[in-house]
Amino acid sequence: MTRAFLPWGTLALCWAVSCSTSFAQNPASQSTQSASDAPTATPSQPQTTASATLAETKKPKKVWTNDDVNSLSAPISVVGNTKSAAKPVSDAKADPQYIANTRKQLEKLQSQLDDTDKQLADLQDFSEGKSASTSGGYQINKGYNRVPVDQQISNLEAKKEQLQGKIDALLDEARKKGVQPGDLR
Repeated sequence: MTRAFLPWGTLALCWAVSCSTSFAQNPASQSTQSASDAPTATPSQPQTTASATLAETKKPKKVWTNDDVNSLSAPISVVGNTKSAAKPVSDAKADPQYIANTRKQLEKLQSQLDDTDKQLADLQDFSEGKSASTSGGYQINKGYNRVPVDQQISNLEAKKEQLQGKIDALLDEARKKGVQPGDLR
């Protein structure tokens, strides 16, 4: 009994609240009250005049045409303001020690990327059924790997993306420090 009463009681309460708010906002009930009370009609007149004066004080935007531009005496900036101009890049040379260290890091990362590419190519060839690139087909110093080939390929692709991201970050940092692209080759 109480389970059935709870939803219906809630529904009845919501209906009563909505009816009372709609009754309070009903214009017919307000018009009978405003007809009996004359002072309530006068405050609405200043509100309309205030909104009219606010609309009059706003200037409409000027639309410039080619004819208007020819009649002006001052130069016009078409591109934009000078505050957002880009800062000039300094022509100072980067530290030679920094360049050497960056070059070594790039060489190390590039060799790791090349090794990863070779392993990835070997696994893709294996998954396609092609013969192994080694002469004997089996490398004695290597053991068996129980990870599925497709998972090994996806791991190597993720490693390749990570290495490429490190290389890009290193190049960006060097560029920000004023290193020319030819200095790192």
